[in-house]
Amino acid sequence: MLAPNILLLIAEDTGTHHGCYGEPYAYTPRIDALAEAGCRFERMYSTYPVCAPSRSSFVTGQYPWSLGTHQMRSTLLNPPPLVTQTLREAGYFVSWPSKTDFNFDPPPAFADETKGDWIDALREGRLPQKPFLLMTNFFVTHESTMWTSELDGRPGILKDRERFLNLVPESERHDPDRAPVPPYLPDVPDVRGDISRYFDALSIQDAQVGKVLDALDASPYRDHTIVIYVGDHGRGLVREKRWCYAGGLNVPLIIRWPGQIQPGSVSQELVSGVDLAPTLLSIAGVEIPKTYQGQALLGPAKPSNPRKYVFAGRDRMDETFDRVRVCRNDRFHYIRNYYPQLPYAQRNTYMEHQLTTRAMRELYAGGQLSGSQALWMSRSKPPEELYDALTDKHMIHNLADRKEYAEVLKELRWALDEHIAAVGDLGAVSERDLIARGLVEDRMDEYRKRIQPLPERYRVGRVDCVLEQYEADAWENR
Repeated sequence: MLAPNILLLIAEDTGTHHGCYGEPYAYTPRIDALAEAGCRFERMYSTYPVCAPSRSSFVTGQYPWSLGTHQMRSTLLNPPPLVTQTLREAGYFVSWPSKTDFNFDPPPAFADETKGDWIDALREGRLPQKPFLLMTNFFVTHESTMWTSELDGRPGILKDRERFLNLVPESERHDPDRAPVPPYLPDVPDVRGDISRYFDALSIQDAQVGKVLDALDASPYRDHTIVIYVGDHGRGLVREKRWCYAGGLNVPLIIRWPGQIQPGSVSQELVSGVDLAPTLLSIAGVEIPKTYQGQALLGPAKPSNPRKYVFAGRDRMDETFDRVRVCRNDRFHYIRNYYPQLPYAQRNTYMEHQLTTRAMRELYAGGQLSGSQALWMSRSKPPEELYDALTDKHMIHNLADRKEYAEVLKELRWALDEHIAAVGDLGAVSERDLIARGLVEDRMDEYRKRIQPLPERYRVGRVDCVLEQYEADAWENR
């Protein structure tokens, strides 16, 4: 039996905001139809709430904190073989023409082609006579698509949103007055504007996905090709991208496999971004390397027992240091803040372009935030957080200090400790030491140049942000 072909569709900065995930504000008919033809996974979690570390898990099958790709941005000097290399050795043709953002430079042998557009060759049946993996990345939903052109002259990807808006029927464009504002964000025009622009971009992404699916459906490969649609991490808003709540980690995963997956099915199985690489190899019938730390979701290598936990984390984000780890079971979401003295709202140059970020800072300075919105602006954060992910989807009610959840807290603490003992955690090692060991490139001066002061009235804590571990250790909240 021939190994199946694989289409890997990666959605940039995309949470579970589609119609098929229950969002009535969304206009995503093609992705919804893909879900109807396959399986929608509701508990898919990225390993990191930002692109390069999370994508490193996709292609290496390892957790970023175990591998050394955990700082955003750093550069791992000697990456392991990528899943695409293993597939090529097994006889696959691999096309990866965009987004090699893994916190390392992929080796030349990681793909057969890295430029161009394979969609016409797919439609016309002109691909090499061997099984294939074709990847494409949908940039239009990136965080910067929500910026406006007036923001510091940094248009980002908003030009793509403006250029491709014709793909969305005018009747389906998103009215900011109807935008669903989560409770941790203030319900003000700037926030509604960002959210409506994101949903417009998601509709454009939906149309772009549709073009790929149309090409596949017109091709001779349709019935022997698996389609995997997956997000790299959550939406580019405050308390979503860069943060370890559901908004930053829970991403879409939809798989269509003709003849193998029941159309219209829904899975509540816990899935991690580190599972993508072993799943690709299992689908292809290729032995999974012992270095992989995830497990196959499909195919002959899928274990008989579902996983009990998924793990995630964050470390330095550009010029902004922190260290956070997450353990999630089928109901509860546990967060360990290794540096509770550091505010959530440290300054990050890239994030400051967002109108939502600016609105949060201005409203807090004016004493107009309360509840979970004000909490994000606190001078410190709790050492532990615990949320009931089933009843509190926005994760705004911290249960860590509640006696009735003491056993749950104990279980998830233990599970996280066991995980770290098993795979290691380079986040406990200073970046300077990792540089001295020759594990990662020295980019500290590059990111120190990004540190700029916030206006005095917006400051949270002693300084705006810290870049290195020793500075975090010395942080004082005054």
